[in-house]
Amino acid sequence: MEGLSISPLQSGHPWPLGAHFDGRGVNFAVFSANATAVELCLFDNQGQHEIGRRPLPACSNNVWHGYLPGAQPGLVYGLRAHGPWRPDLGHRFDASKLLLDPYAREIVGDFIWSDEHFTPDAAHPRHMTTRDNAALALKARVVNDAFDWGTDAPLQVSMIDTVIYECHVKGFSKQQPLVPPALRGSYAGLAHPSSIDYFKQLGVTTLTLLPVHYGLSEERLVKLGLTNYWNYNTLGFFCPDPRYASLQGRTSPRDEFRGMVRALHAAALEVILDVVYNHTAESDHTGPTLSFRGLDNASYYRLQASNPSQNENFSGCGNTLNLGHPRVLQMVMDSLRYWVTEMHVDGFRFDLAPVLGRTDTGFDPQSAFFAAIAQDPVLSRVKLIAEPWDIGPGGYQVGSFPRGWYEWNDKFRDGMRRFWLQGAANSPEAGTRGEFAMRLCASSDLYQRRRRPPAKSINYVVSHDGFTLRDLVSYQQRHNEANGEVNRDGHTHNLGFNCGLEGPSNDAAVSALRARMQRALLATTLLAQGTPMLCAGDEIGHSQGGNNNPYCQDNATTWIDWSQADLDLLVFTRHVIALRRQLHPFANSWYSGVADAEGVYDLSWSNADGSALHGELWQALDNRALACLIGRPGGSALPLMILINNATTPQNFVLPPGQWQAVLDTHHPQGQPDGTWPGVSPLSVQAHSLVLLVQRSSRPAA
Repeated sequence: MEGLSISPLQSGHPWPLGAHFDGRGVNFAVFSANATAVELCLFDNQGQHEIGRRPLPACSNNVWHGYLPGAQPGLVYGLRAHGPWRPDLGHRFDASKLLLDPYAREIVGDFIWSDEHFTPDAAHPRHMTTRDNAALALKARVVNDAFDWGTDAPLQVSMIDTVIYECHVKGFSKQQPLVPPALRGSYAGLAHPSSIDYFKQLGVTTLTLLPVHYGLSEERLVKLGLTNYWNYNTLGFFCPDPRYASLQGRTSPRDEFRGMVRALHAAALEVILDVVYNHTAESDHTGPTLSFRGLDNASYYRLQASNPSQNENFSGCGNTLNLGHPRVLQMVMDSLRYWVTEMHVDGFRFDLAPVLGRTDTGFDPQSAFFAAIAQDPVLSRVKLIAEPWDIGPGGYQVGSFPRGWYEWNDKFRDGMRRFWLQGAANSPEAGTRGEFAMRLCASSDLYQRRRRPPAKSINYVVSHDGFTLRDLVSYQQRHNEANGEVNRDGHTHNLGFNCGLEGPSNDAAVSALRARMQRALLATTLLAQGTPMLCAGDEIGHSQGGNNNPYCQDNATTWIDWSQADLDLLVFTRHVIALRRQLHPFANSWYSGVADAEGVYDLSWSNADGSALHGELWQALDNRALACLIGRPGGSALPLMILINNATTPQNFVLPPGQWQAVLDTHHPQGQPDGTWPGVSPLSVQAHSLVLLVQRSSRPAA
């Protein structure tokens, strides 16, 4: 582009936002309601030297725009916005800062933290220090988004068939020996045939990828020699992060990402993105001026009403995007549609999702964002998953999202941990049988009264955020010293299983109990009513050494160590997922607990002796055994029965009349039932175990 003749810009169009090539030139459009002028700055191919600067000549409805004839894809550019420096009014314009286009499809440069990125004077934050940052600033590159998708189409896996696998693009394959070294830790590595074979054999249907939008590591982490590995610190909402690209065959990160999606779709695997539209990488009012802050701070961010110089911080990351502003809402909607229509993803998991529905009076499930999603012909058809809490006032909103939305259900997580882990440890905080039953059956207290189907509950006991499953049963205390916060970061509540020992153990009995706890928690999650989610590595016993907040550990702490895989646990997990797919133990409809005309109860609960479980017995802490008879399963034509024993000794269960076959026993390392049981009542269930039975006939055995 060094030879490009920089002539005065034509006025062009105020749409679409961003930079778009039409075959003859490039149209530029950027929103700012409070700028007095916006300049377009053009650079050489590497983004090192400015080769021209022109003001965008027109402004229509707060969109500054211009058209550059003859410009081609590959052109590198940045923006400068002129306007008032009035922090007391929320305005933080600084034309000495080169700004990244919020709609950038490709980002040029490697970000380096430097004083040049900051406008406020360190000693007097209301005053400016004007230092040009162009040499260090990230720039945008104009792209041509053509891609050969072939016959690729949305998969739309049904709710009742969905099994989610949450994973990190890099961490999944970085140490996978079956993936070629050049592809490990990349989009291409995730789409390698060995990775796809693993997903298919495991039985999952849907991958949820930790954030892949272009993000930055916070200055504090960089000074500590760490990185934001989880990448929940977005700067570019339209750009796949190049850190996860192998760049083999000179393929762009954008095309490598799309190739990954195409390959996963060909194997009938959905791709869901974990997205962070609650804040940006510009931090609080003392943070850098990189894009949104310099273009229009008062529009893009929620500011404190009593002190507009300060950001609202419902994200815990310094700032909060203002989706109450129509242009900010438009940016988020445009980004979401881009990832569906141009990148072919199948849905989104929204980090700190209540932020998206916040109004001046708090969270509102009928806010503009949810209304916009509901009417959108593209976005209303994809999977939408909420992390239903933020740190602002009234931020805990589990069960309160609109119809059509899935939700991470931490009530399930905490209830199952209390029942199995605290119960096995005889803790006074142990969960009751009543709580266990409620969570096993899709938390009807949260979703049924709002007329939302059971599948909307995303059931999990472990996610990326916290202990791994192996560590959950191995550590009572966090071990986050490597994070640089003197072990003060990470969760302090609902910690791991206290068996009297911390960390790995050579005690055979302790190891066996921990293994049994893992299997019980996995089976409960995968068989429960609702939509199950596994965290990558839990199916093979991945450990993070007790670090329950490894967001900044881009190393062997978080990369799955395939050489240490617990193969019995992997076989067990595959078996349970196969049973779920075959039997669908629970239907995607609410049970009444009432017998039909044939005298069959759609769902009933009993004690181990066969007597009905009711009243105060649900809350008794001295009884850790119960049975669930599913008269109307979701997939099986014959009744199913789940037997749960979390006592310290085996428990005999009296079974209903008929011939029963055990198809799962979590007491055994691979889940295979003991073949010596004759198939009739009573059945002995081992301590801290779960057994799944299928009624093969309603007639008693001869």
